[in-house]
Amino acid sequence: MKITFLGTGTSQGIPMIGCNCKVCKSTDERDRRLRSSVLIETEDSKKILIDAGPDFRSQMLQSNVNNLDAILITHSHIDHTGGLDDVRALNYINQKAVDIYAENRVQRSLRKMFYYAFDTIKYPGIPEFEFHTINENSFNVADVKITPIRAYHYHLPVLGFRINNFCYVTDANRIAPKELKKMYYADIIVINALRRQKHLSHFCLSEALKIIDRLKPNRAYLTHISHQLDLHSVIEKELPANVSVAFDGLTVYC
Repeated sequence: MKITFLGTGTSQGIPMIGCNCKVCKSTDERDRRLRSSVLIETEDSKKILIDAGPDFRSQMLQSNVNNLDAILITHSHIDHTGGLDDVRALNYINQKAVDIYAENRVQRSLRKMFYYAFDTIKYPGIPEFEFHTINENSFNVADVKITPIRAYHYHLPVLGFRINNFCYVTDANRIAPKELKKMYYADIIVINALRRQKHLSHFCLSEALKIIDRLKPNRAYLTHISHQLDLHSVIEKELPANVSVAFDGLTVYC
């Protein structure tokens, strides 16, 4: 599989509006981060997107994407769902609804957020979604097995996903041992590491590294990064050999 990091930033992205810190003012392109999202492409050219935040449109244009076989939603927060209105372009090009995989609770939230897409009398050009419900069981998308991983974002239940030997968990600060077992023997693990200091609802750097050390993947990448973590070039020098800071546009293979 080909995995492309479309966005690796936290909810406000980097640079953050109005901030003059060294990270937000960095000229290193690796320090410019859109809201977190990742694109998985299978050997038979199936495309699966995880999350569609406010930067969805620019991410699709930069990646030259003209079709998606599925969008997996980790949770309902705007920085992970706010760009879904822009699936309208894919609806028009492909003449079909876009398949959205999410928990029932998240579907209810999306129905409220994009209420106009579900009106009885539909306005021309509205986004078209086809919802598929995720529960605790594994499911298939285009013959690709996907296993949901339950995590918690403070008190909010969120989902990570295992796709073959690739695991992706963002916006989490707690994963139960039973769920961590789903992540063992992965080739690549991606996990959020918001900043150095402990945070209420996200793993900090030391917590993320502790989980990576426990799971011992061949490779691990840090994502959902805020400007409080530090410059990309600084953090990279501090990490174990099998761990890297992901950056927008990075492509890896699994």
